[in-house]
Amino acid sequence: MIEPQQNAFNQKINIPNNFGIEVYVKREDVLHSEISGNKFRKLKYNLLEAKKLGFTKLLTFGGAYSNHIAAVAAAGNEFGFETIGIIRGDELHDKFLQNPTLNQASKNGMQFKFVSRTQYRNKTDIDFIENLKAKFGTFYLIPEGGTNEFAVKGCQEILTETDFMFDYICCAVGTGGTIAGIINSLKPHQQAIGFPALKGDFLQNDIKKFSKNNQWKLVTNYDFGGYAKINEQLKQFMKHFFEKNLISLDPIYTSKMFFGVIDLISKGYFKPNSKIILIHTGGLQGLQSNIAEI
Repeated sequence: MIEPQQNAFNQKINIPNNFGIEVYVKREDVLHSEISGNKFRKLKYNLLEAKKLGFTKLLTFGGAYSNHIAAVAAAGNEFGFETIGIIRGDELHDKFLQNPTLNQASKNGMQFKFVSRTQYRNKTDIDFIENLKAKFGTFYLIPEGGTNEFAVKGCQEILTETDFMFDYICCAVGTGGTIAGIINSLKPHQQAIGFPALKGDFLQNDIKKFSKNNQWKLVTNYDFGGYAKINEQLKQFMKHFFEKNLISLDPIYTSKMFFGVIDLISKGYFKPNSKIILIHTGGLQGLQSNIAEI
């Protein structure tokens, strides 16, 4: 069985406002100590599919501080798979143990192949994949960030019957798989609002591949300058939010989403007397560095 260490729960937080709005956090970050939040959701059905098909190796892709790489390595260690990480940046090959994310992934048994940024851009090409098969043998391939149909299926389990009281479901967006699963499980009165960590609006089509209803939108002006960008304002927000609520946020995804929601509440963006839930997707291993990746 592939089950979390702890069930998620909803925690009410105090966000003073003049609109009668109630705000809760869905603590997906507590699901597992290493396979954090939405990464557990995304991996669950991929691991079950890999087991069903008889695979013993998982191969995936990511950068040096990737939440996804960390989670796949931990999942392989816990659920009995060899793991291989194709890592962007060949300059890391002789110093990866100095990197907290890759060091922990290595301790969890992950084998690495470091490739140049130019090579990495070809990671979905058939020839690139075939060369990996020649080197590592047969493997179950999980895409960068983990988003595929099995990931979306897992993320459809984020919302439960206890969450149908909420009008707005807000979450950070990386590759789009998490919000796609949430969209698929919405009730008719609900709307999902995504806060992309990457600059721009290009994720619309990626999300539409997996979700057919239109009860969602992306808010694209809280990326703080782009992916992995963080400034003093955001650092102070994270610090004060923790002091007030005892909830840690990661610097790349959840902090920007939480900041955006609270700012929008103050501006009257949400309908009065509504209930909002913020999905805490984990990623706290990213606190080990000023940079974290999907």
